Amino acid sequence: MYEYAIAWDWLMFAVRWLHVITAIAWIGSSFYFVALDLGLKKHPALPPGAHGEEWQVHGGGFYHIQKYLVAPANMPEHLVWFKWESYVTWLSGFGMLCLVYYAGADLYLIDPNVLDVSKPVAIAISLASLGIGWILYDLICKSPFGNDNTRLMVALYFILVFVAWGYTQLFTGRAALLHLGAFTATIMSANVFFIIIPNQKIVVADLIAGRTPDPKYGKIAKQRSTHNNYLTLPVLFLMLSNHYPLAFGTEFNWIIASLVFLMGVTIRHYFNTRHADAGNPTWTWLVTALLFVAIMWLSTVPKVLTGEAEGARVSAAQQPFVTAEAFPKVRDTVLGRCAMCHAKEPGWEGMVAPPKGVVLETDGEIAAHAREIYLQAGRSHAMPPANVTQVSDEERRLFVAWYESAVNGEKTQ
Repeated sequence: MYEYAIAWDWLMFAVRWLHVITAIAWIGSSFYFVALDLGLKKHPALPPGAHGEEWQVHGGGFYHIQKYLVAPANMPEHLVWFKWESYVTWLSGFGMLCLVYYAGADLYLIDPNVLDVSKPVAIAISLASLGIGWILYDLICKSPFGNDNTRLMVALYFILVFVAWGYTQLFTGRAALLHLGAFTATIMSANVFFIIIPNQKIVVADLIAGRTPDPKYGKIAKQRSTHNNYLTLPVLFLMLSNHYPLAFGTEFNWIIASLVFLMGVTIRHYFNTRHADAGNPTWTWLVTALLFVAIMWLSTVPKVLTGEAEGARVSAAQQPFVTAEAFPKVRDTVLGRCAMCHAKEPGWEGMVAPPKGVVLETDGEIAAHAREIYLQAGRSHAMPPANVTQVSDEERRLFVAWYESAVNGEKTQ
């Protein structure tokens, strides 16, 4: 059964790799079309119905691109759709959510000090939040309130702030920011699946039938596309945050996330303005830098890292690792070789937080991270980096024997 841990780790690597690849494709095409749309030039010689055009050079050739605000007079023979990048990005991201946070809910999702619930309840809350979040967002956009884009964007920002705080009242700090990212990414991908692509299909159907398409469908799709444009960078931050305890494991993590959404606006405003030849708003970089300084300050004042540590509590799933005969030796080895970094207050010079929020100071914490110890310090030499604490081959074999014996229910010496 211990080989299952290795196979599971490779499965997570493969799904994460797929997620990164498709996210690059989706974000790349999204940013490209936003820049293209903002850079379109108008002149009298454009074909009837054309909104603007642009000449571009890339890869040794020239490209002549024209945009039709509603649709061309006739249906093109070959039409390229950009949708699978979004769909596969969301599906692979949801796969990671299942593999890491649902399968490892006891460690990564549930914090009994925040909300002591069972794994099925925690997973149900997670799934419900993603689905209900999209429904409420969609209803607000479709309501009369959504007719004013500026008013809508401001309201959505405060809703995201509330959601950020709400997630910290439900899950671990790490899961809270990750779920905020998943919540936002679900809205973005659902915009493509339920709004943008269906509206484009209506326009195509009208062209095929010889009808004049209604421009409202393009207007609605444009609104949702603009939302996606400003949400992209914060989502990337939130997805990366689970690797940085100073982002997710602090008392003000939800405020940090709220400021990141503002940074996403300032950064995209700069590039969108430049692409539209509407000026050079360099002030946005100063604002972005000040927001980031505020985030750094919030991450350490007060210096309270909450993380996912379960203190001295040992769950039923962790009992086999604590009661294994080799555990006392394993505990001494971990405390001697690992705990100087993996502590609530790391003793390693220059380190202000435990790597990835992993604390290995109590029996429960060591047992909770048994799989990671096995993979990173037993079956591989990933930890400690450069073997700075000089973990011996014998100690690595001890980690392997301890984990495998506990999984198999055997005795070890």
